[in-house]
Amino acid sequence: MDSDVRFTRIRVRMDEPMIVDVSAHTDAALAASGVVIASGAEVAIAIGSRGIADLATVVQRVVLWVRAQGGVPFLVPAMGSHGGATAEGQREVLESYGMTMEGVGCDIRSSMGVVELPADSCPVPVYTDATAAAATHTIVINRVKPHTDFHGPYESGLMKMMAIGLGKRHQAEALHAYGVKGLREFMPLVAHQVLAHANVVLGVAIVENALDQTMAVEAIVAERIAEDEPLLLNAARDHLPRLITDHLDVLLVDRMGKDISGVGMDTNVIGRIGIYGQQDPDTPRINMIACHSLTQASHGNACGMGLADIVTRTLADAIDHEVTRTNIVTSGFLLRGKLPLVADDDRHAWELCLRGAGVVDPSTVRAARIVDTLHCSELWVTNAVLADLDAPGRSAEFDVVQRNLVLHDGDGALRPF
Repeated sequence: MDSDVRFTRIRVRMDEPMIVDVSAHTDAALAASGVVIASGAEVAIAIGSRGIADLATVVQRVVLWVRAQGGVPFLVPAMGSHGGATAEGQREVLESYGMTMEGVGCDIRSSMGVVELPADSCPVPVYTDATAAAATHTIVINRVKPHTDFHGPYESGLMKMMAIGLGKRHQAEALHAYGVKGLREFMPLVAHQVLAHANVVLGVAIVENALDQTMAVEAIVAERIAEDEPLLLNAARDHLPRLITDHLDVLLVDRMGKDISGVGMDTNVIGRIGIYGQQDPDTPRINMIACHSLTQASHGNACGMGLADIVTRTLADAIDHEVTRTNIVTSGFLLRGKLPLVADDDRHAWELCLRGAGVVDPSTVRAARIVDTLHCSELWVTNAVLADLDAPGRSAEFDVVQRNLVLHDGDGALRPF
């Protein structure tokens, strides 16, 4: 079948804002915050489980800023039930991102222990990390971006990290028990309680552009986090990665993983939510999705594999089913944990996708290939897709990098992207 299909590699033209010197920008933001750390104060710096392009740089600058004032910084994992919901698993996730003494200049204190905070009128109990709560201050660092499960004034960002991230498995289970309502409606209420009753002094928000580059770093004092985060979310939404086409028979995704998206593949990119009762967006419309590998940084967590129709044997063999099950069950979104049909190799995955999409003549297939859902500016497309993009008014949106590409090598593996 490969002989019937040729791909063209294209690069989407984008003029995205970005920060050239992230270190200097972070230093300036911290200095402008006005926050003062007393000499000898222990400061917990909360870090999540997402892969963020300049996370290590931002964390290092925050560590140096705390230490320059005489504070004693340390890292705490703020990732709910990720990392297998164990202290060691969460430590390993941070270390895999370079969060080590050598990498950022301070140690990790990882625990799944929590303390309960006053709930007041919040309809669910409120928990926060016990180690962070015992410090003088807590600083939360996270990327602000549209969520993969729901949409509202607060999605992925500082508020969610203060609620679910710092609340560990206890808070994740308490909120996810209510499904999407728990995230959209109750999660902000929990975050407000953490702001009111815990020791959060500062939030450092990172916004990335559609090219996975840092476009904003803001140091926000605790009192303004709830007010300022929605503005950053709107900016992030305007610069989301997106596919250049809205309709495909087949989408091939080289890799998925927790470092790419909380559900392995960003639902905003692939147009699939995978939650009972939640309607998929109108676009993009993709008939069949194949995913070929699981990132090493996922540590076997294949949460979101159910969003694909086909996975390869390579991906299936990389799954840690206990870790994946813990994450999926805690979320309550069990559809996303279903193991798709397993193909023997990359070529077999392609053949199954053609079959599933009802493609009789492979030479007419509307197909695209991307590395992952964080990187959609370069993709391989078939002639049927290219014909649409070459239409008047659209040809200025992209550049052709290479033509007449064959998808697989002689052993049935995807050729290098």
